[in-house]
Amino acid sequence: MAAVLSALLFGCSCAHHPQVPPGPNITTDYDGRWLAARATWYGKPTGAGPDDNGGACGLKNVNLPPYNGMTTCGNLPLFKDGKGCGSCYEIKCTKPECSNSSVVVFITDMNYDLLSPYHFDLSGKAFGAMSKPGMEDKLRHRGIIDLQFRRVRCTYPPGQKIAFHVQEGSNPFYLAVLVKFVADDGDIFQMDLMEKETQEWMPMKHSWGAIWRIIYLKRPLKGPFSIRLTSESGKQLVATDVIPKNWKPMTVYKSNIQF
Repeated sequence: MAAVLSALLFGCSCAHHPQVPPGPNITTDYDGRWLAARATWYGKPTGAGPDDNGGACGLKNVNLPPYNGMTTCGNLPLFKDGKGCGSCYEIKCTKPECSNSSVVVFITDMNYDLLSPYHFDLSGKAFGAMSKPGMEDKLRHRGIIDLQFRRVRCTYPPGQKIAFHVQEGSNPFYLAVLVKFVADDGDIFQMDLMEKETQEWMPMKHSWGAIWRIIYLKRPLKGPFSIRLTSESGKQLVATDVIPKNWKPMTVYKSNIQF
């Protein structure tokens, strides 16, 4: 019942008219202050949210490590038109069913509904993780709860590096790349691409979710490509020649870098 209520009122990735002004964008201050939000859940009671284990960020298999289903939709101040994808939030609740412990969730999907300035539509698993042992279902049956949250730095298992997924439809004149497994800020605010042959950085444009693209009509793009990442707090990393000369669409290329 709670999942149905969530889908009807707050359905992730589907548009609703705002009812109240959104809160300000959550930045990378990491000042430790707890803020108020409302929370719902969607999908299967113990699932990762969307039926396809994906979401509006373009990430796939979020039910598997390293996300492990601890995922959430965020409304506009959290999702940031996709530039908030991958950012992390510590959340906790105060209902009788709630434990005294907090959990950390990743932004992997979006929620347009603004019944409160900040709104999380959590996976069933993440919603239940805030409960006392054995009270997961009782907490989920509340459907809508008040929540406290704060921005935290994303951490991944040791050895987890940033990866780049070349998207379907990419070709020598159009390259779309999804970035995932970004630690620290978790989100990317600018991506730039460099062909090894030219050694010149070219800005990529934000496409949607965690996907960035570049269109080059003067001539075909020639790999290998290096990618420069700029996180929300302004930190930069370069993945040198991370996409090879003989790159292919629908392929994941692992880097050796991490924030």
